[in-house]
Amino acid sequence: MEHTIRTVRAGEWERVKELRLAGLGDPAAPVAFLDTYENAVARPDAYWRERARGNTDGDTATTFIAEGPDGGWAGTVTVRLELPGVDNAFGTPAGMPQTHLTGVFVRPEHRGTGLADALFRAAIDHSWSLDEPRVARVRLYVHERNDRARAFYRKLGFEPTGEALPLEADPSAFEHEMSLARPRR
Repeated sequence: MEHTIRTVRAGEWERVKELRLAGLGDPAAPVAFLDTYENAVARPDAYWRERARGNTDGDTATTFIAEGPDGGWAGTVTVRLELPGVDNAFGTPAGMPQTHLTGVFVRPEHRGTGLADALFRAAIDHSWSLDEPRVARVRLYVHERNDRARAFYRKLGFEPTGEALPLEADPSAFEHEMSLARPRR
């Protein structure tokens, strides 16, 4: 693999925006993201600047990207730290220190190359590297119709937890939680 996996820098908001819009424009977007292309493209530049800055602090969120030798971005994943007693993205507090992987996207021409594995290794290693707090598990949610993603997550060791949330836009559809427990040493 020729790509470098690294964290996003605060000033890279335009590239963050471009990659997010590419993900939201992908045919799989309706079962992969809780956002839409139309909503995202309408957001002002200030939103994207803050999104990039907020995902570089490492305290609450860290975004990893796969950068090619030509400088192009081929994929991304964001690690969000969730703490007990603090509301998470779903408005409920975590029961334990954990990370939540979101915003997973690999451009179609890079799928099947090992790039998603490398991004996830970086995100999981980052989760386990956090000392304060020590993270007990890594979790993510996957749409009930996103079989390709579910199979990929299982291959990495994620298991269904039985937790499911209805989608706000379509309460008849569900996002299912999968998690990976911290390895015992």
